[in-house]
Amino acid sequence: MQRERLTLDRIRRFTCPDGVKQVFLWDSVAPRLAVRATTGAKSFIFEAKLNRKTIRRTIGDANVWNLEQARAEANRLQVLVESGTDPRELDRQKEEAKEAAKVAAEAAAREAERRAAPAIEAWAAYVTARRSKWGALTLRDHERVSQEGGQPITRGKKATEDGTTQPGALRALLLRPLAEIDAVAVHAWLQAEAAKRPTHAALAFRLLRGFLNWCAEQPELANQVQAGACAGRKVREELPKRAAKDDCLQREQLKPWFAKVRAIKNPAIAAYLQAALLTGARREELAALRWEDVDFQWAALRIRDKVEGERVIPLTPYVAQLLRDLKRRNDTPPAEWRILHGKKVRNDLESWEPAPWVFSSPTAAAGYLQEPRIQHKKACDEAGIDGLTIHGLRRSFGTLAEWCEVPTGVVAQIMGHKPSATAEKHYRRRPLDLLRQWHTKIEAWILAEAGVEQPAAGEAPALVAVGAGK
Repeated sequence: MQRERLTLDRIRRFTCPDGVKQVFLWDSVAPRLAVRATTGAKSFIFEAKLNRKTIRRTIGDANVWNLEQARAEANRLQVLVESGTDPRELDRQKEEAKEAAKVAAEAAAREAERRAAPAIEAWAAYVTARRSKWGALTLRDHERVSQEGGQPITRGKKATEDGTTQPGALRALLLRPLAEIDAVAVHAWLQAEAAKRPTHAALAFRLLRGFLNWCAEQPELANQVQAGACAGRKVREELPKRAAKDDCLQREQLKPWFAKVRAIKNPAIAAYLQAALLTGARREELAALRWEDVDFQWAALRIRDKVEGERVIPLTPYVAQLLRDLKRRNDTPPAEWRILHGKKVRNDLESWEPAPWVFSSPTAAAGYLQEPRIQHKKACDEAGIDGLTIHGLRRSFGTLAEWCEVPTGVVAQIMGHKPSATAEKHYRRRPLDLLRQWHTKIEAWILAEAGVEQPAAGEAPALVAVGAGK
């Protein structure tokens, strides 16, 4: 190949002839350096042999690199080749290192962003992952303690300064990054919350502890969880003590309680409260009862059990009478006309259909009773009974059953309690008819004490006129 000393003027005059792909002008000062001209472009290149193979590397644009810089770069590359190093391999390694550094920087940025993200995001993932394992009340508790607040208060007498709902008890804590929820933060939060609403604070603390335990089991969150955030001595000292409730109807209170509950104008609430006492079912289990779960023919109720999934209990005569009355009301179409804001309005009878819920509530978002406590408390106040809760009716069933000398295992099976003894776990499988015998006896005793007549098994109740709009 012909060589000549490269100068700026020779490089300027050097061009690629028409019809030729590329031509080279080799330097005599730096033997491995050349100017390559193509149509419309010129660049400095380096060419040498390594292990009997020709290697070529572009140094740079001839309009950008000056001649001395190009010669210095060619000499540097020549030194590498003579030492047995392929410059192209070095370039590849540098690019890989640069790319690896870029990936590491991006990963570090993502990790920093993830650590700075509020814990409410992990809370949402936690609720989604555990939703299928929880009952409706547990899910509602998790949603309430983390709610944003600021929504208009639509019911009840409680009010805030601006007339909107308060943020959930855990909201402020969950807006922190997960890594910042440590023992100090939990202690300060619990101290403030316990002073305002101790019972709710205790519930929120238990939910927080379950959330942090779940996070510790997730590979992507485990390194952010502060061990012992809920286990410190100061935290435990601030935790409101849980007092076991003992509200329960006494034998002599049955008569006034039934009298006031049966006088409640809302038939669904009145029936629900009586059924809660006479079945011993949990509040939400009974409220969410569907008509498909009621078997009038074989006198049975299928209860959605939070422990076993579901259980079947007897449908006793009086409860059956209550439910038949609700069934008639539920299956009766509304009147053709109704009065709305002082005007006569036609009901849409074509789209009307019976509600699927036994204790239906047209105004509730869930479709069934959500707050029977208000009417129950009013009835208890009128009867002179203090502090009796809805769950207290379940406790009353278990307690009053002892007056009938019913086997403990029978009561536990009806109420949906887990067997507590080996014999109950492995050697007792009571059929429904045996449960019905004892359950009917319990109901008869309670009704007798209340001065209410128990209908005979299978007896249809007297016809009740159903007014328009009921």
